[in-house]
Amino acid sequence: MSAMSALTSDSATPANAGTSPVAAVLSAPAFSPLYQQIKALMLQSLQSGEWKPSSAIPSEMDLAGRFKVSQGTVRKAIDELAAENLLVRRQGKGTFVATHAEHQVQYRFLKLFPDDGDPSSEGPAQRRIVDCKRSRASTEVARALAIRAGDAVLQVRRVLSFATVPTILEDIWLPATPFKGLTAERLTDYDGPMYALFETEFGVRMVRAEEKIRAVLPDAQQCALLKTKPTTPLLSVERIAYTYNDAPMEVRRGLYLTERHYYRNALN
Repeated sequence: MSAMSALTSDSATPANAGTSPVAAVLSAPAFSPLYQQIKALMLQSLQSGEWKPSSAIPSEMDLAGRFKVSQGTVRKAIDELAAENLLVRRQGKGTFVATHAEHQVQYRFLKLFPDDGDPSSEGPAQRRIVDCKRSRASTEVARALAIRAGDAVLQVRRVLSFATVPTILEDIWLPATPFKGLTAERLTDYDGPMYALFETEFGVRMVRAEEKIRAVLPDAQQCALLKTKPTTPLLSVERIAYTYNDAPMEVRRGLYLTERHYYRNALN
């Protein structure tokens, strides 16, 4: 019996009854509300690529028929996915798979703002790829990416400038297999955010990230790339970005020059 056909009503059935969506969808034995089970099924469709970024998903009525639940249950699942920036509701048009290519979400992981608080005053960041090479994962990187130490990774270094002033130096580590074919030339030629490139050309969508922030002093090479002094304090932002089902897909360390900018985060 398929996971979708197992959803026969809006009431839960015992896990050993053979028709429970818990058994079909969730690996954990603990009970979860039906809308959470529908959410898990929808995440499967997102992860498998059945519903691609920027495309419309089926209507609530169609999904209710597909999963054999009420529209209210489907609506609640969609509400959660929208709150997590995985889906986007558009009035009068339907619900769409969120994409990093959309202007309003493409820079949602970039929290650096100019002192006047208006990002549009600087225009888009100017990007320079310093390096893009294949290497072996260190123990620290392997742990963060849930791979083995010594496994192949792609290592990218780039500088982001605002109004021609070098402001962010980023070192990025990616598991090699999902990003096979990624080169410095492709990164340079792509006219858009890096996460949009990952999404459109490699089928990897970053859906959330965790960061650690500390103050550091730059070394000589970092000073040269950011055109700053060794006594200038920088913000070190260490990020792990995840795709669907909390699979880590990127380790990123950014060094932020904050002489003209500040780091802003909204807490809800």
